[in-house]
Amino acid sequence: MTAERHILILGGTTEARRLAAELAAEPALRVTSSLAGRVAEPRLPAGQVRIGGFGGSEGLARWLREQQVDALIDATHPFAERISFNAARAAAEVHVPLLALRRPGWVPGEGDHWHPVASLAEAADVLPALGERVFLTTGRMGLAAFAHLSGQWFLVRSVDAPEPPAPPRMEVLLDRGPFTVAGERELLRRHAIDVLVTKDSGAAATAAKLTAAREAGIPVVVVRRPPVPEGVRVASGVGEAVGWVWSTLG
Repeated sequence: MTAERHILILGGTTEARRLAAELAAEPALRVTSSLAGRVAEPRLPAGQVRIGGFGGSEGLARWLREQQVDALIDATHPFAERISFNAARAAAEVHVPLLALRRPGWVPGEGDHWHPVASLAEAADVLPALGERVFLTTGRMGLAAFAHLSGQWFLVRSVDAPEPPAPPRMEVLLDRGPFTVAGERELLRRHAIDVLVTKDSGAAATAAKLTAAREAGIPVVVVRRPPVPEGVRVASGVGEAVGWVWSTLG
């Protein structure tokens, strides 16, 4: 392989950091991770890092050309739908190989009371029939979908403080995973939570809340993932992504 083949990782996830660490250790590769900049103090990956948007698919395509990127890996959050579609369009335009790294989604088990929905708006629609004290773990960016619900009280957990619009009855808990089952169990008990709302992020670091909800018999509203852009190859693990890089770049 020619020295200094350039890999761009669209990151922000645990898997993206693990992937960057493995690839950056290879002398033949130059690794750049791009972070959206939505978290005030992100955990920085190995290799080079850029923070901020590209300016849509056109801006990303221009960056790929200017920086002579040889392969692009979309390792963003499963719900970062816009950047994933921008990546697919930019990669196709510049003819850069693209891989989407997506951790497996959560699967309900015996004793779970899941209510799958297609969006945050649909989650808000079903909440009044399920409970009054809501543990909302969908991140700070989607609170507007629940701002009209005055009959529910919300415990909102996020890494950074949310901004309005937001539900009128709300307490904010600033925290970052990984979380433990014991900690989640105590959180549900202390706040008398009777319904949990989450996105199907699939992260092991935040799955403890599902176990705690199952133990407590609490219903869980699960927002389904948006689809990966058509035609994009998907890897479910860091090892598979590393293998793709070597096979793609030869």
